[in-house]
Amino acid sequence: MAEPSIRKLLGIALILLLIAVWAAFVASLAQVVGRWPVLVQGAFYLFMGIIWIIPLKPLVRWIQTGTLRADDHP
Repeated sequence: MAEPSIRKLLGIALILLLIAVWAAFVASLAQVVGRWPVLVQGAFYLFMGIIWIIPLKPLVRWIQTGTLRADDHP
């Protein structure tokens, strides 16, 4: 079985860091968001729960190929 590359290990660490930082950021907004109507809060948290995925595409591409952009070919 092949050993995981340093890039893969670093990529996984970056993904976990992204999740932790994003969760801390959203949690820091709880005092403000908590004053909003419940349906608006729900929409906000749904949006924030999905939007963090956007930076994952280039990060996963980097983990797999070593490049951040789709038009770069290794």
